[in-house]
Amino acid sequence: MMLLTKDHRKRLIANGQNRGDHVPIVKLFNPVGAATWLLSELDEDGDTLFGLADLGFGCAELGSVSLSEIASLTLPFDLSIERDLHFEARFTLTVYADAARLVGRITEDEARLEAAALAQAHE
Repeated sequence: MMLLTKDHRKRLIANGQNRGDHVPIVKLFNPVGAATWLLSELDEDGDTLFGLADLGFGCAELGSVSLSEIASLTLPFDLSIERDLHFEARFTLTVYADAARLVGRITEDEARLEAAALAQAHE
């Protein structure tokens, strides 16, 4: 599976050129494990992504990751990292990060995300 489409790359690079708290563009995940990435920016090198990474240890972190390293991961059963074809972010990356800190993992639970967004609005 292609991890990033041309449209994803274009939108991720545009976000990377305009630093800010963006809505994640793409979600990647390990189909046989706990790793998940919500990605919002791509450097012009075409490899360095920025986003929220959760490797399944209970502490999702904001930071940079290498697309080529993610794509080269070898998983059991000849599987590879996949892109969530149905993911549509409704919140900014920091809202997802705040919600992940509360529950110990990246979540798409609407109530948790709404609570994190509301808390940010009152800061």
